[in-house]
Parts: sequence; structure tokens; C-alpha cells
Amino acid sequence: MTSKTVMKGHLVKSAGSVRGKQGLDYHVGISADTAGSKAIHMQTVVIPPGSRAHAHKHTTHETAIYALSGTSGVYHGEKLEHHTLVAPGDYFYIPADVPHLPYNPSATEPVVAVIARTDPNEQESVVLMPELEKLVRFEGVAPTLAPPNEQQKELFGTAAS
Repeated sequence: MTSKTVMKGHLVKSAGSVRGKQGLDYHVGISADTAGSKAIHMQTVVIPPGSRAHAHKHTTHETAIYALSGTSGVYHGEKLEHHTLVAPGDYFYIPADVPHLPYNPSATEPVVAVIARTDPNEQESVVLMPELEKLVRFEGVAPTLAPPNEQQKELFGTAAS
């Protein structure tokens, strides 16, 4: 007798936030771990007022973003030479292997977005690209991970502390 695989959907409730390599906190929804997904990951992110991620890319994986609230900015491209503002209701697509650096320019309003990626393990494809961070300047927008080191203060000014 052969066994039959039961096909059904999965309800997933977020178990709280996870700090990603990029320096932001994510609420994981669908992933290989939570739902057994094979080719997709879905999560939400909150970018606090005046914060930003670290420059990074997702090796071989595409990203789709839907902005729920707050307006974010994102530098993107090989040398972060492109800039886009993403407002609530906007969709933003990042092709595989494209460096990007999202940030929240607001001093008061958080940014909330839904992110879908073609990597069910999400963080495995993240490659940090600190060499690109010196190519953009942020006035009053701080990294979210830790207080800035001396090099970051030099690159981004004392407002980053």
C-alpha cells in the first residue's frame, strides 16, 4: 500500500521579531521553518523613525515589497546610484543580486512593509556590502544595529549617533 501525501494550507502566526543581518527587525510569516515552504519567504518589517538597514543584496533571490505605512527611501543599484521613495500602497521590486539600502527619512513615523522573497530561508542569501555605505550620505538617519563606530561617524556625520 502506498501512502498518499495530504495537501493543505498552513496558518502561520508570527512568533515575534528576529534581527536580520541587515540590521532591521522582521516578523517572519511564511518560511521553510514555519510552513515548509520550498521557494518563498514572507515577512513584515518595521523601520523605526530615522533608521536604516545596512547595504546588502540577496544572492540569486528576488524581492517584492508592499508598503503598508510610512514612506521609505531606498538606494539601489551596483553602486547604490539609484534612489526611490516608496509610499504606502506602492510595490517595489528588487531583482536578484541587486545591492540596496532601505531607510526611513521620517523623524516621527515608522515604516511598515510586507516583504516576499524567493528564498524560503531568507537570511541565508543575505550578503552585507559595507563598502557601498560610504557612497551615500544620510543626514540624521542612523544605523539600527549599534551606536556608530568612528568610521561611521566620519561617513555619516555625528547625527548618526
